[in-house]
Amino acid sequence: MPSNRTFTMIKPDAVENGYIGAILTKIIASGFRIVSMKMTQLSQRDAELFYAIHKERSFFNDLVSFMTRGPIVAAILEKENAVDDFRTLIGATNPKEAADGTLRKQFASSVGENAVHGSDSNENAEIEGAFHFSGREIF
Repeated sequence: MPSNRTFTMIKPDAVENGYIGAILTKIIASGFRIVSMKMTQLSQRDAELFYAIHKERSFFNDLVSFMTRGPIVAAILEKENAVDDFRTLIGATNPKEAADGTLRKQFASSVGENAVHGSDSNENAEIEGAFHFSGREIF
């Protein structure tokens, strides 16, 4: 995946609250093109694998439980400087600290339920996109 792509997930809390359309509208209005997208639900094993980097942290079990409680929307986005621009668009992990106009400021309720995931590096964008999409699903 080229460096002008990033991966995102609209998390279960945002899906439950009916924010899919509003979040996607803001993403597109910010100049991102959706390369691939699907609604799916993570299994326990998928969530554990996806978040394996956090396995030793105290919040790991709560994170896995949260991410498996309902559907997510996974997407690969394209734009020049995609990773950094998307991290700016989503805002700080804690919505109380997120800048006005960011996705987390508008749609998240807490650090644990923060509405949207965004890859933190070009390398992770490629890994995370490949985790959720087969090669034939990426355009």
